[in-house]
Amino acid sequence: MTDNFFNLDSPEGGIQRMLADGVNTSIFVGDQAMLSVVTLDPNCEGSIHSHPQEQWGVCLEGSGVRIQNGEDVAFKKGDFWRTPGDVEHGVRVGPDGATILDIFAPPRDEYRKAGSGFGA
Repeated sequence: MTDNFFNLDSPEGGIQRMLADGVNTSIFVGDQAMLSVVTLDPNCEGSIHSHPQEQWGVCLEGSGVRIQNGEDVAFKKGDFWRTPGDVEHGVRVGPDGATILDIFAPPRDEYRKAGSGFGA
């Protein structure tokens, strides 16, 4: 029964993926949605990319700049955002780094396995 219970501070049970240098995630896959707990080291960034899935992001710790559709928007702990499918986006964090919870619907097939990169 505990197969469906997890903790934000523990990658246990998640699929590990290195998205970029200093950008790592633990991915938890459901039938209709996927959660990705992303940790960003200080002063790093996630490259601009897009995918067909809708994505929501929640800043759990730290702060940075969300780059979305060519616009830079500052964010801090507690802020959250929606990225429609196929919209170009990325992130840049400062000296404190950040932890972001990303929610994808439907799940991203390329994130169903461990690996590296934002794509397949």
